[in-house]
Amino acid sequence: MQIGILYATLAFLIWGLLPVYLKALTGIPAGEILLHRMVWSLVFLGAILLVRRQWAWLGQLRQQPGLLAGFMASALLLSANWFTYIWAVQAGRVVDASLGYYINPLVNVLFGVLFLKERLRTGQWLAIGVAAAGVGWLTWQTGQLPWIALLLAVTFGTYGLLRKTASLGALEGLSLETLLLFPFAGGALLWLVGSSQAGFVTAGTNVQLLCLLAGPITAIPLLLFAAGARRIPLSLLGILQYTGPTVQLLLGVWLWHEPFGQTRFIGFALIWLAIVLYTAEGIWVRRQRLH
Repeated sequence: MQIGILYATLAFLIWGLLPVYLKALTGIPAGEILLHRMVWSLVFLGAILLVRRQWAWLGQLRQQPGLLAGFMASALLLSANWFTYIWAVQAGRVVDASLGYYINPLVNVLFGVLFLKERLRTGQWLAIGVAAAGVGWLTWQTGQLPWIALLLAVTFGTYGLLRKTASLGALEGLSLETLLLFPFAGGALLWLVGSSQAGFVTAGTNVQLLCLLAGPITAIPLLLFAAGARRIPLSLLGILQYTGPTVQLLLGVWLWHEPFGQTRFIGFALIWLAIVLYTAEGIWVRRQRLH
């Protein structure tokens, strides 16, 4: 239990601190960072699979050809999520990105109703309604939808939905996704280098080394998360997952001085209230069932 909490907390802290890493990649455009993330993730994951001799899952691809189509869809969704997040950080929109990951768990619940025919309790509907009010408030006050937050939440929520119904584990699934993306990512990266358009070529040595670290920085928190999720209750995991967006929010406001006035605070407060309602309702229901 304790080691599970440690694994999960470390995963969420790494995800929360990811903007610091992305900000350090000065001179590297968002699209190129995405390509590096795809390529070096596959290299790192391939090394792990080689050490663990974990290749049995490849047999499933021959037995279930439909797996490839499903994982190609999840790979594209993951790419869209990664690119949006990288762009948001580079554009000074870390606070907007953090909102997306606050909303994401509630989007997951809503997707469960829409696509998996799950039934929600009154308290869960109330939480979703309060979150929707927060999004509505931000839309009304700013004159536009909080599109960065919604795009991050919807792409990652849809990705989670596809992965929930897939038969491969976290390590194998991410390996297959990066493998499917590798021909495009590797080819595009080589073209950028060959045409002297790659920021990596002209960047300093420190930035180049950071680019090469994109693989472990992407894969390690995912593996920690998977290890933690196996050891602790889902309710505790649900609470811990808010560590990531909270760290991102604090970084955006206090380190990079992004605007966070009264209007934004009210919108975020409604989202936080929705999270509290959803978490408290879940804990109460579980206690009632135990008694």
